[in-house]
Amino acid sequence: MTGRTEGSENTQADAHTTANAGAEPTAKQGAKSSAKSTVTQPQLGFFGMCRWAWTQLTTMRVALILLLVLALAAIPGSLLPQRIQDPGRVNTFLEANGAWGRFLDTIQMFDVYSSVWFSAIYLLLMISLVGCVVPRTKQHWKAMRSAPPKAPKRLTRMPGYASFTSAQADADSREDADETFLDAAEARLKKSGYRINRQADHVAAERGYLRETGNLVFHIALLMATLTMAIGSLFGYEGQRILVEGETFTNSLVSYDSFEPGSYYDADNLPDFRLRLDTFTSTFDDRAAGNQFGQPRSFDAKVTTTVDGQQDSHVLKVNEPVRVNGVGVYLTGNGYAPEVTVRDAQGKVVHSGPQVFIPDGGDPGYSSEGVIKVPDAAGSQMGFVGVFLPTAAQNEDGELVSSFAELRNPYLVMSGYTGDLGLDSGAPQSVYSLDADNMTEMTDESGNPLVIQLAEGETQQLPNGGSVTFDGVKKYIAVDISQDPTQALMLISAILILLGLGLSLFIPRRRVWVRIKDGNAEVAALARGEDPMVGRAVEDLVKDLRDRPNEDGSR
Repeated sequence: MTGRTEGSENTQADAHTTANAGAEPTAKQGAKSSAKSTVTQPQLGFFGMCRWAWTQLTTMRVALILLLVLALAAIPGSLLPQRIQDPGRVNTFLEANGAWGRFLDTIQMFDVYSSVWFSAIYLLLMISLVGCVVPRTKQHWKAMRSAPPKAPKRLTRMPGYASFTSAQADADSREDADETFLDAAEARLKKSGYRINRQADHVAAERGYLRETGNLVFHIALLMATLTMAIGSLFGYEGQRILVEGETFTNSLVSYDSFEPGSYYDADNLPDFRLRLDTFTSTFDDRAAGNQFGQPRSFDAKVTTTVDGQQDSHVLKVNEPVRVNGVGVYLTGNGYAPEVTVRDAQGKVVHSGPQVFIPDGGDPGYSSEGVIKVPDAAGSQMGFVGVFLPTAAQNEDGELVSSFAELRNPYLVMSGYTGDLGLDSGAPQSVYSLDADNMTEMTDESGNPLVIQLAEGETQQLPNGGSVTFDGVKKYIAVDISQDPTQALMLISAILILLGLGLSLFIPRRRVWVRIKDGNAEVAALARGEDPMVGRAVEDLVKDLRDRPNEDGSR
């Protein structure tokens, strides 16, 4: 028992040693294999990241995304008032919206098209277009100069394919017959506008290079339009002015309500002309039902321009500007200017004439807000804050509202203040707002805030002995006056954009091969992109080649 046990133990020890000895090289091999299979990711580094970013930026996909982002970024410019177009509405919006308005002003929502973020998108789009168009133009130029590719071995794999036996197969010389067949195929394809590459047993043809040409023309024209806009903003100018009926504008720097010259524009060289607003007519729909009731139908401003003593009459409309001495005059807004006469306690007229009231953009009834400042009143300066209602009516709550935008029942409601208007402090003030911090609100006999309510032609006495008279209403227009030396180039860019887009959308890119051997002909076609007519093109070509006349005139 003892000897048998020792032998057994020795045997087990030997086996254990043998197993360990066999396992050791296996573990080493696994470690080596694991070391070999470990993949070390390369580090791009700073320059590698720059190359990657440039590659992404100059792809057509990113260019289209930037174009979409630019369009989205322009939306706030159409939804919110812009300083360059209507600074008065911007000030009114800021006063009405408090902290929210100041936040929007901080992120340049009232100067969208000159903001940092809009300019950054604009610049990235230009860089992307340049980096995308230049390499593609080089590649397209090389492709246009190269011969169409030879026929592949198996034409049956093509989306358009047909085979038939040539009618000339029984001719005396089969080689001559095949050559004649290829001549006919070459002539037919050339007539259809294909570029030809003639081989021994087949004809390779290709057409549709104008598709890629149109694509490049579209993007080059888009880049040209982008650069044109930038150049126009550098060498042109844009200004705004409000004109009341009967008022004349002289094209000088001091006559503008706001003026934005380009970086390289000399404001001393403004073109010489005058513009007078004779009458303004606006019509609104009072027959439609629902949301269409009260919608504007026409805005017509009759103006007279004077250049070098020569007067001309024009009708200024929305999207129909008037050109005068190289300058475009655009109709951008309109409203009402109540004519108010204010007398002080001594009976002296201290204010008289039309005062521009700004319409509430969300009110189809053209309810308008305005301010009248009277700094020359005897005793104490006066100020009035009011609302003008073109067609005054009462709503269900008994509140005064304007039920229609036309002048059918004009009504003026104002509050009065006395004190210091702050005009002598030197700080700039908006003509459309009143700073009443240093003023006292007028009160009636019972001590309640004074409410001045006037129909056309009425007069109301003031607590200080003065009076306010509502004489009538005039209309006004807001015009945008701009000079852009690149308008002709912009027109060319727009035409090229449409032309390039049409070519890229409607011209198919197609390759055709015609092969013949011993009278057995094959015709195949391959389209680049989607082309539902590729099969039809093969059928028409087969029909023409099959029905072509023989040398003796037979078919």
